Amino acid sequence: MFNQYRQCFKVSIRALLANKVRSFLTMTGIIIGVSAVIIIMAVGAGAQSLILAQVKTLGTDLIGVLPGKAEEDGPPASIMGIIITTLTYDDAVAMAESKNVPNVTAVVAYTKGTGTAVWGANSYDTNLSGCTTGYMEVESGEVLNGRFFNKEEEKDLSRVAVLGSTVKEELFGESEAVGQKIKIKKQSFEVIGVMKERGTVAFQDYDDQIFLPIKTMQKLVAGVHHLGLIRAKVDDEENIAIAVSDIEALLRERHGIIDSSGRGDDFTVRNAAQALDMITVITDALRYFLAAMAAMSLIVGGIGIMNIMLVNVTERTREIGLRKAVGANNADISNQFLMEAISVTLLGGLIGVIIGIFISYLIALGAHFLGYEWAFIVPPLSIILAVVVSMLVGLVFGLYPARKAAKLDPIEALRYE
Repeated sequence: MFNQYRQCFKVSIRALLANKVRSFLTMTGIIIGVSAVIIIMAVGAGAQSLILAQVKTLGTDLIGVLPGKAEEDGPPASIMGIIITTLTYDDAVAMAESKNVPNVTAVVAYTKGTGTAVWGANSYDTNLSGCTTGYMEVESGEVLNGRFFNKEEEKDLSRVAVLGSTVKEELFGESEAVGQKIKIKKQSFEVIGVMKERGTVAFQDYDDQIFLPIKTMQKLVAGVHHLGLIRAKVDDEENIAIAVSDIEALLRERHGIIDSSGRGDDFTVRNAAQALDMITVITDALRYFLAAMAAMSLIVGGIGIMNIMLVNVTERTREIGLRKAVGANNADISNQFLMEAISVTLLGGLIGVIIGIFISYLIALGAHFLGYEWAFIVPPLSIILAVVVSMLVGLVFGLYPARKAAKLDPIEALRYE
């Protein structure tokens, strides 16, 4: 039996080599489909590694509190752009000062927006971050020149601002920024500091923003009374779960929520590990979906293979009649044409894998050149699936031409011209 299949394979290879251009064109659909699947899986894995690395740089000892209730594995409504006003400045103060959350060492509250900063004839559109003084400890911020605002300025509607390094360069260039007055939404602010350059972390450009005291941001700039985010730093990663539970209990008490099961919460508390898990689930689902869409091109390739195999059956009708005349049965003829179809798709699949890996490597190199932490990952499962699926395509779409060839009457086949 093994010798029989080996002989079929040799005949199949000779048939492919006899029509090299046709064979290559037949493989094109399979090559494109398989390489697309490999590229999408590899790029998805690389993008996932980049996102996870970015999130990890924030620190695994942080807890985020967002307004609005979310399902256990889903994002809060505020992430989707829905404005929810359930978190307040007093909630952040309570988290920082309450003895009921002993494992929290620092808290920063945020209200964010965008605006145009103006100095003299220069203007620059940037991000506005109203925050509390806890920013320096929670986010590990460093001031290059001047200082960050203090507790009194945080509470007293002080019109002071701290510039990110990009904003400073865009507005002031080589000039000294500290001590100058800038205007934001017709309000005048004194620049008291410039932050040290930090770059982009977790897809947030820390340098392209202006930091304002949170009360100033809320009342004079944004015109709101709620927070967009509270972030807390925990004394030890091992105490994350305890800190999350303590924060949830504190906020339920402050918001008058009696149900301790979490069903009635108007906030969401997440730690870094949960964020990483959620990102992993979302990115996995996305790349598998895209890979499935790319694999649809294999069906197109399979139809092309069926057409070519039907042409082969017609062109080799006399050969089929001759083989039947010397003793070949229907199974022999069917196996021969099936083997040819599988050989075409297998070879196309292997070429597609090589091309997919090569292009994925180039993409990883390009990402590294641009400064991204992009891992070159080609999941072995994607290679195995690509090869197996390509062989199945050959089997499925080669079955009809093979059966048609096997059913030919030997006498009629020998008389075919």
